[in-house]
Amino acid sequence: MYLARYTGKGVRIAVIDSGVHAEHPHVGGVAGGFAIREDGTLVDDCVDRLGHGTAVTAAIREKAPDAEVLAIKVFWRTLATDIGTLARAIDEAAARGAAVINLSLGTADMRHRERLEGAVARARALGAIVVSAHDAGGVRWLPGSLEGVVAVRADWSCDRQTYDVVFVEDRRVLRASAYPRDIPGVSRDKNVNGVSFAVANASGFVARAREAEPGADVPRIFAILETAGSVPRAPVWK
Repeated sequence: MYLARYTGKGVRIAVIDSGVHAEHPHVGGVAGGFAIREDGTLVDDCVDRLGHGTAVTAAIREKAPDAEVLAIKVFWRTLATDIGTLARAIDEAAARGAAVINLSLGTADMRHRERLEGAVARARALGAIVVSAHDAGGVRWLPGSLEGVVAVRADWSCDRQTYDVVFVEDRRVLRASAYPRDIPGVSRDKNVNGVSFAVANASGFVARAREAEPGADVPRIFAILETAGSVPRAPVWK
């Protein structure tokens, strides 16, 4: 399997984050979007006013330029939300046809384990694959540490155009670069970085694998990625 020939075409990726600035040149538009307010109401405003969701989406676009992006805004004034909103966002993403759900966010509070297990299970039943951080800074995260999720670990030395499948406590984990798409004139260390962008980079690779085999579940996604090995840069998205 040579994943470099795939671009995420036909794959819908839900980005649950601070929204997306759709006109940013590294994004180039989205297929749709909405927001979930703190009171649970849905509104059409998916504009990013914090910047995080746009940077995440740009990293995904670089790896899967032909994927459809569904922006789901859950962050409003800060990069924080509640567990009910997060579970609702996962449910909405799956119900709206997302094949990949990018969660460049998470919680270390294990009291939320059961609720997130339910959301992940419901998403899987509708054919969606959740991609999220397994751990960061020695702390395990939810939902990335749950079974049935493509778990991601940040690797600061990994080239942004490659990935590795590694074992963490007998579990397959996708290791990817912790850096977002480069900004001309801004040094990498002064740009945003961290496990959020390892997850975004990983989601792009997962979208390629999902294009290669549209019905692939999490074990099969890892098998495809292992067979393909590290892949070179995707075609530039216009």
